[in-house]
Amino acid sequence: MSETPDSAVQTATATVRTYIEQHRAAFLDDLAEWLRIPSVSAQPDHAADVRRSADWLAAKLRETGFPVAEILDTPGAPAVYAEWPSGEPGAPTVLVYGHHDVQPAAREDGWHTDPFEPVIADGRMYGRGAADDKGQVFFHTLGVRAHLAATGRTAPAVNLKLLIEGEEESGSPHFRALVEQHAERLAADAVIVSDTGMWSADTPTVCTGMRGLAECEIRLYGPGQDIHSGSFGGAVPNPATAAARLVAALHDGAEHVTVPGFYDGIAELTDAERELFAELPFDEAEWLRTAKSTATLGEAGYSTLERIWARPTAEVNGIGGGYQGPGGKTVIPSSAMVKLSFRLVAGQDPERIEKLVTAWAGEQVPAGIRHEITWSAGTRPCLTPLGHPALQSVVRAMAEAFGKKVRFTREGGSGPAADLQDVLAAPVLFLGISVPSDGWHAPNEKVQLDLLLKGVETTAHLWSDLGGAPAGHRRGPAAATTARSTG
Repeated sequence: MSETPDSAVQTATATVRTYIEQHRAAFLDDLAEWLRIPSVSAQPDHAADVRRSADWLAAKLRETGFPVAEILDTPGAPAVYAEWPSGEPGAPTVLVYGHHDVQPAAREDGWHTDPFEPVIADGRMYGRGAADDKGQVFFHTLGVRAHLAATGRTAPAVNLKLLIEGEEESGSPHFRALVEQHAERLAADAVIVSDTGMWSADTPTVCTGMRGLAECEIRLYGPGQDIHSGSFGGAVPNPATAAARLVAALHDGAEHVTVPGFYDGIAELTDAERELFAELPFDEAEWLRTAKSTATLGEAGYSTLERIWARPTAEVNGIGGGYQGPGGKTVIPSSAMVKLSFRLVAGQDPERIEKLVTAWAGEQVPAGIRHEITWSAGTRPCLTPLGHPALQSVVRAMAEAFGKKVRFTREGGSGPAADLQDVLAAPVLFLGISVPSDGWHAPNEKVQLDLLLKGVETTAHLWSDLGGAPAGHRRGPAAATTARSTG
């Protein structure tokens, strides 16, 4: 008697879990070996270690079964590229992104143990990179093997590619150029970013987007030197006053950004998205304690989560000018400065925002004040619609692994994922299992082993789902057509 779809799914799920448990010890040993390599991209003394980390990963991917696994050099640190063709005609192509470099770490920073000598205690693995991002990269190696074991395949159900960057913790200075250089080779129907996290261990979530970023510094110049405020005050323009007025003009009383055209074309939150955000167990008082703040403030008409995930912002990152020493010095300063950053949402382009802000700033500066505005490289926002078929595959795979309803978040920060979306013209999906207490960039970074293995299990189901045989939901040609509509 043939299996029913439900019984087939149960069999596949059991096979995946059995395979993972059988290979758990070796998987964790390998991860610990990788974590011992101090691949700190921000410190030149560790350049050889970053190279060694890339070499180690490429070798391990070949051992996993990837027929292609090699180093992609950049003017900075090396990336790793791997691919494993499905062999199935019409199979979708999926690119997994992560990074193998890590933040600096030293025992004297407050670590309980050597940050580059992993320790397992209380169901957690401690070590720099355990969560950010080596652990979340490495779960893909066991995940694809579990996928093969459950399906009886000799190659994945999707054309699987990996791009593991070596400079993410240094700002990804060469990443976009790398993607552009290898765009044809990296072409994919969907991108999976495993450099993110979940709401909590009890609330599995999928991130659907990240904000973009534009940053500038505005220098304002008045007198040719500091001058006496008694002799000249009230009769010549003061650059520090001009800086203060510029900052004050950035928002109105409802905390809306006043730059003309700033909100034009943005992707507004839908009612469904607002309802989904509201379902999350958000404790605003606890969030304020984490923020070391005593009150919330932001754009009128939006909740705290909506403000930090789905609304654009303008922030003053620094302001200065004039005498800063002890006591008084009654001068009109010769110069002042302001540093601004703008978090952007879908529908906003960093270059357009730069032009709008540049024009606005020029209008705020009075006659007699010369100003210069300098922009850093911008980052585009990315957003995947809730109904996108590939996103639904991620949700189903995670739900199968966790046995719970999967909810949705966004990420308030910015990252290189937008470059992948922009250059490859593919939807970006986020699959991460880290939780806020994992301590990214902090002493005693860790990953919870049960969640790490749930990440393994999720990817094992995901490749089947994207390939046309989703766990527990549908089978047959119609399923394959829907899952492959990712372009």
